Amino acid sequence: APAAARLCAGGEAAAAGGDGALLRHLCRKLRASGPVTVAEYMREALTNPAQGYYTRRGGIGESGDFITSPEISQVFGELIGIWYISEWMAMGKPNTFQLVELGPGRGTLIEDILRVFNQLSSVLSKCDVSVHLVEVSPKLGEIQARMLTGGKVQPSHEDESAYMKGISKTGIPIFWYRDIQDVPSGYSFYLAHEFFDALPIHKFQRTEKGWREVLIDIDPEVPDQLRFVLSPSSTPATENFIQPEETRDHVEVCPEAGVIIQRLACRIEKDGGAALVADYGHDGTKTDTFRGFRNHKLHDVLSAPGTADLTADVDFSYLRKMAQERTTTLGPIKQREFLKNMGIDLRLQVLLQNSHDTATREQLLHSYDMLMNPENMGDCFNFFALLPHHRLVHPDKKDKPESKSSSLPVAGFNELLLK
Repeated sequence: APAAARLCAGGEAAAAGGDGALLRHLCRKLRASGPVTVAEYMREALTNPAQGYYTRRGGIGESGDFITSPEISQVFGELIGIWYISEWMAMGKPNTFQLVELGPGRGTLIEDILRVFNQLSSVLSKCDVSVHLVEVSPKLGEIQARMLTGGKVQPSHEDESAYMKGISKTGIPIFWYRDIQDVPSGYSFYLAHEFFDALPIHKFQRTEKGWREVLIDIDPEVPDQLRFVLSPSSTPATENFIQPEETRDHVEVCPEAGVIIQRLACRIEKDGGAALVADYGHDGTKTDTFRGFRNHKLHDVLSAPGTADLTADVDFSYLRKMAQERTTTLGPIKQREFLKNMGIDLRLQVLLQNSHDTATREQLLHSYDMLMNPENMGDCFNFFALLPHHRLVHPDKKDKPESKSSSLPVAGFNELLLK
C-alpha cells in the first residue's frame, strides 16, 4: 500500500487551518473562470503564499503529516553522504564541489551528510565544499538554518542570487535559493529526496473520443464541495504531455519535474557531477497515485485544501525521457537494494555493537525495518541517478579489448563487493 510510504503513525496532530479560506478562494476562482487543472489545484493547495500547505507550515516529522527517511534514521543520510564521496573519488577528486539539495525539508538529511563529510574530512581536505539549498518555504528555510548553523545566518546582499547564507556547525558555507537556476554553475552533486512527488501533476483519462484532461470543479449538487470532471475536449496539456506510444488508460504527468530534470542533465553534462533522486514512484506502470496525507493518515485530496500534503508517485520513465540522453541514467532501483549495496547491514552491525542500552538497539532495529522492509519503505521508495556519460565508458576498451573494464562500479547501483 502506497500509504506505508508516508508512514501512518497514529496520534492526531492538531489540524491546522480548518478555517476554509483557501477553499473559499478556490470556489470564487472556479465560479468566475471554470474548472482548473489538477496541477493548478496542487499549486494553490501547496504553495499559495497565504494559505498554502508548505508556505504556511510544511508538516514534517512525528507531529506533522508525514515522516521522511532521514527523520527515521541517521544511517540513511550517512549512506547518501558516502555515495557522494565515492562518486567524487571515482571522478578523480575535483578540487571543488557544491552539494545542492532541492527541497531540504527540515535539513535533517543535509545534517547527516555533513556529519559524514566531517568524519571523512581527511579525504576531502584539499577539496572546497559548499552547500546550496533550494527552498521556497521561508518557514522551512528558518528551520534548516537553525538546524544546520545553530541560527547563525545572514540575509544576502541585493546583488547575490542567494537570499540567505551561513556557515554549518562543521565550518562549511551554506547558501539558500528560491530556484535551481539561481544556484551558481560548477561541479555539483544534486540531491532530491521526496522532492519530485510534491510537484504539480496533470491527470489524463483515455475516453472513446480520445484523451481528456481530468479537471477540478465545484459540485453543482453540494455548495463549496469540489469534484473531478473531464475536460469536454482535448486541452493543450493533452496535446503536449501524452506520449503517442502510451498504453495506460489513466496517466499522471509532472511537466515541472521534466523541466528540472532537463536543467540538472544540462548542468551535469556541462560542469560534471551527478544527481541522486530518492522518491516513491514507478517506471511508467502506475495510473492513479494522487493522494493526500494529514496527521499520518490518507486524506481526501479535494477536501480542506491547504491543510494536507498532496503528493503523487514519481514516474521515473518520464524523468529518464526528459534527461534526453544528455546524461546516463541509472535506476530506478528499490530503496532496500540501494541501501544494501551501500552497506547498510555493516553500518547497522557497528551501531548495534556500540549501543549499550536496549532502547537504542530496539530503535535501531525498528528504523532499519522501516527503511528496508518491503511492507514499509523498502519497495515503494526508489533511487535514480544522473551521471555524465564518461563516468560509465571504459577508457581502455578501444585499445586493449581483452582487458577488464576500468570504469568503477557506481555505488548503490551495483552489488556491494566486500574486499
